Amino acid sequence: MATGRTHRPATRSRGIPEATVARLPLYLRALTALSERSVPTVSSEELAAAAGVNSAKLRKDFSYLGSYGTRGVGYDVEYLVYQISRELGLTQDWPVVIVGIGNLGAALANYGGFASRGFRVAALIDADPAMAGKPVAGIPVQHSDDLEKIIEDNGVSIGVIATPAGAAQPVCDRLVAAGVTSILNFAPTVLSVPDGVDVRKVDLSIELQILAFHEQRKAGEEAAAGNDGGAPAVTARTESADKGPDGDVPAVMPA
Repeated sequence: MATGRTHRPATRSRGIPEATVARLPLYLRALTALSERSVPTVSSEELAAAAGVNSAKLRKDFSYLGSYGTRGVGYDVEYLVYQISRELGLTQDWPVVIVGIGNLGAALANYGGFASRGFRVAALIDADPAMAGKPVAGIPVQHSDDLEKIIEDNGVSIGVIATPAGAAQPVCDRLVAAGVTSILNFAPTVLSVPDGVDVRKVDLSIELQILAFHEQRKAGEEAAAGNDGGAPAVTARTESADKGPDGDVPAVMPA
C-alpha cells in the first residue's frame, strides 16, 4: 500500500475547486451511511439532502469527478464511495503524528474513525518527560526531542497539533522543517507556514461563539415579534446581536 509521502492526490492538478474539495467528505459520509444500509443507488436530490447541500451544486461537484449518474436511476453508491475516496487520497495509508497528548490529544488518539478513513496514527508526541513511554490508545507516547526522527522513520506528511497556544508555532516550525506538508491545528492560535504547506484550523470555542451569536439574534427577533413593534430595550439588544465587541459583525473562521 502506498504511503502519504510517496503519492499525493491530484485534486489541484485536475482543477477541482477548493469549495468542491471541502464538500467531498460530506458526500462521502452520506454515501458511506447508505452503503452500510446496502442501498445500491441514490438520486442527486436524496444525496444532496443527506449531505446538506442543494442538488444542483452536488451535480456540479460530481461533474468535476467525471461522474454524472444515470437518468432515472441515480448514482451507484459503491462506485461513488470508491471514486470520492480515491480523489481524496483515502485509498492510501496516511501516517499521522499527534503532537500534544493532553486531554484533547488523548481524545484524538482514541478516535476510532481514523483507521476506517485511511489514516494511521503513527506516533504520539509530547514535551512532558513524564509522559514518555505511557500508552495512550495502545500507542506509547514519545518525547518531542525525537520528533524529527519519528517523522522521518514513519514517512509522515500530516501532523496534528493539539498543544497549548504558546507551543503551537514552534511545534509547527519543527514539523515543517522535518518534512510535514499538511497540518491540522487544534491549538487556539493562527499558525504561520511557508508556501506549499496546508493548514486546517479547528477551534471549538470559535464555533461555539458563532452559535451563541445566532442564538442571541434569534432571541432578539423572538422578543421583538412578541412586543408588537419592539420596545427600545429589545431594539438595543437586536442591534448588539448584530455586532461583536468591537462593533463589527464577528468574523467567521473560513472552512
